[in-house]
Amino acid sequence: MTKGKSSSKDGMYFGTGTSPNLQLIDISHPEYMTVIEADTAYWCLVKKNELVKTLSGGIIGEHFTKYRSRIKKEMNTLRFGLSPAAVYFNPTDKCNLNCSYCYLPESMRKNGNDMPLENIIDALGRIKRYFKGKLKNRKPQIIFHGAEPLINKKNVFTAIRRYHKNFNFGIQTNATLLTDDDIKFLQEKNVMLGVSLDGHIPSIANRTRKRWNGKGSYNDVLEIIKKCVGYPGFNVICTVSKQNVGQLTEMVGFLHGLGVENCLLNPVRCTLPGGRADKPDDITLSKNFIRALEESKRLYKKTGRKLIIVNFSNILLSILAPTARKLMCDISPCGGGRCFFAVAANGDVSPCSEFIGLKEFKGGNIFNDRIGDILESPPFRDVTNRSIENIEYCRTCAIRHFCGSPCPAEAYTLNGTLQSQGAFCRFYEEQVRYAFRVIAEQVEDNFLWDDWDKDTKDVF
Repeated sequence: MTKGKSSSKDGMYFGTGTSPNLQLIDISHPEYMTVIEADTAYWCLVKKNELVKTLSGGIIGEHFTKYRSRIKKEMNTLRFGLSPAAVYFNPTDKCNLNCSYCYLPESMRKNGNDMPLENIIDALGRIKRYFKGKLKNRKPQIIFHGAEPLINKKNVFTAIRRYHKNFNFGIQTNATLLTDDDIKFLQEKNVMLGVSLDGHIPSIANRTRKRWNGKGSYNDVLEIIKKCVGYPGFNVICTVSKQNVGQLTEMVGFLHGLGVENCLLNPVRCTLPGGRADKPDDITLSKNFIRALEESKRLYKKTGRKLIIVNFSNILLSILAPTARKLMCDISPCGGGRCFFAVAANGDVSPCSEFIGLKEFKGGNIFNDRIGDILESPPFRDVTNRSIENIEYCRTCAIRHFCGSPCPAEAYTLNGTLQSQGAFCRFYEEQVRYAFRVIAEQVEDNFLWDDWDKDTKDVF
């Protein structure tokens, strides 16, 4: 680190109201601790035997003084300056599975409606017109989401054929309705594909993901995964709950053995009672999650082939290159209503799919209201104005810009207000501590995509 003296001219005296607000984090590393200025998400790994020297002013050199305002501006742009570029589109309310932790109400999934083809075409046309001229050199993204979008497969595929030149499409599915012809079609149209599997063996996976008759989906999903390995844009989502938290290391080994390149080990959302009942405690989750990360590193060193655990990679990127992060849940305000929005099968528009079952967060209807007006509606504003600085405990947290206290829908149903902590506070703390240990050991590339830093630039 370059050292320098601050002066009254640059306004950066150490230990006064104009100085950086530096905080220490013990990252459980034998040699290093982390110093963070939380407002800018600026950080520095400092040797423990040099802490006094560092905190006596060495960290506030002329380079940091020079770049502080720029770094803070970039963080503010990331938090408040982005606009929607994606839509989660539910073409049906229905699902052929009855997963124990689903964030959508059971009555909706069991008795809901399919969106007719003409309505899908109409809605996508409205979305196309809304985005016209708004995104430079890229297409908006449409993710067919659920419930289970392939219940309305014929209409969804027809819409993809019609609009594949206008949107980048993705489908998140339980995979039980996919056929070989479907996979071929999706590959031809460059549709990203995500499938869900919660365990490496049927007895674990089928505890949470079951059909309405109680039969599990493991065998069907496994066959699809085997057929999709090597498919660009393919990923597997494993929802982590009490039922599988003890087998995450085995799950990583299993997926790596299949040749899967990207997966998410997503903690169960606690928006509805089913998810809350399946929530693992944070300490158990953290220990098993970190063991799984270590296993992914071990397998990479052994085979030269990575399995990227995307939700952790996003935390790592939030530290190394904040504006390069791929997911917008781990930032405040989150991406809901700000970077994306969700359309339900009846056309109702919510900030995110997590809010679809919460009618008080309906911002309008895509067939009756202008999208621009919906995005400025009070329910949307409530979500996009959820700031970490307004949440007790979080406002002084050193890692607040690496976490964001997700998820607002979860926080709302748990605590009755958006301005409250998410359900997995300690888990995010432990992820960040581990991420800093990874950086201290200089093995971050083990957990990130090749060439992840190709378009990044060191400013300090």
